[in-house]
Amino acid sequence: MNIHFPSPLLPSADNHNVSIIIAAIGLVYANYLYQSYIIGEFAAFPEEVAKKLRRALYYSNYDIQPENALKYYKQALIAAEEAGMDPFSDEIFGVKFQMASFFEKQIHQPRMAIEVLERVRQTCLDWEKEQGGQKGNRGKRTRVLGQCVRMSVKLGELYAGPEITEYEHAEESLVWAVTTLLKEQARREREGVLEEEGEWMNPEEIGGALESLATHSSDRQQHYLASPLLLQAISLIPKTNCHAVILMNNLATSLLLQRTPSTPYDPPADPTALLSNARQWAVKAIETAAAIPQADRNEECDQGCAVAMYNLGEFAYLEGNVVEARRWYEEGRVTSNVCGFEEGERRCEEGLRGLLKRGECYESRLM
Repeated sequence: MNIHFPSPLLPSADNHNVSIIIAAIGLVYANYLYQSYIIGEFAAFPEEVAKKLRRALYYSNYDIQPENALKYYKQALIAAEEAGMDPFSDEIFGVKFQMASFFEKQIHQPRMAIEVLERVRQTCLDWEKEQGGQKGNRGKRTRVLGQCVRMSVKLGELYAGPEITEYEHAEESLVWAVTTLLKEQARREREGVLEEEGEWMNPEEIGGALESLATHSSDRQQHYLASPLLLQAISLIPKTNCHAVILMNNLATSLLLQRTPSTPYDPPADPTALLSNARQWAVKAIETAAAIPQADRNEECDQGCAVAMYNLGEFAYLEGNVVEARRWYEEGRVTSNVCGFEEGERRCEEGLRGLLKRGECYESRLM
């Protein structure tokens, strides 16, 4: 991603186009919908349903034949209805989500995946509106409404994908998801959890939905909207989770790229202050990664740390601090090399070469 800082705002930038790595690109949370409902156990289904599902999965994952796969998925749903299975059970949701996953992942037809999820989501919303408030349905309402939120997050990803690029629909789905989950969370905090309601979405899921909307806002260059969403997501994730490092990096980048719409009553944000805040979050990402126990670490910790180092090099360059920029590029390059993060190593080397090219550095330890 390229950004241009005019020299009147940051004189030391000299109209330099600074390229910032955004860590953990993509909507990680959106795939939760598929991953959590992959059909693995057939014991929960009547044999007639399970038999159709086995065939559907065979034609989905092994001998890929879309027509046969779709035929057997439909037959499985018909058999489930005839067997009296609850159409809003996790098992039936799993079948429908598997169909959507098949369309998206296996035959690369995201439009068909959207059609499946939109149809399921609307059915759920209709039920929630008509029967969710009835006696004895509180627990079911919680589960169905939660599924609507998850489907909306996934739909946001699909609509914003390169094959569809319907960004308004993506935003509508993501805003609905975040608004709904926060509204339900606030109601429970205000009124307490009602009898038989059950647990609402956990902090990780809520944070994931916020992150998804933040990513969409960033992609649309609406960083002033992304930053508060990322900040709220950070507050929900344990600091022993390596994904916190990614969120802090993304917040640092979002702060730097902000261009808040100004009004007569609300002047634009000071870019120097934004740069300072961005640096603080990048440093915090490194500190957080360093404090995570080895048993809890994964590649997000190491790659996120490397990204933060690279970004700190870019931040230092913007301020004209060449020595600090070189130090961070070097540290990012070494860290990237150690953890096998090729993109990070390449970007840090590009940063170092940029310093040399401009005559601002006369030696390099590039390999």
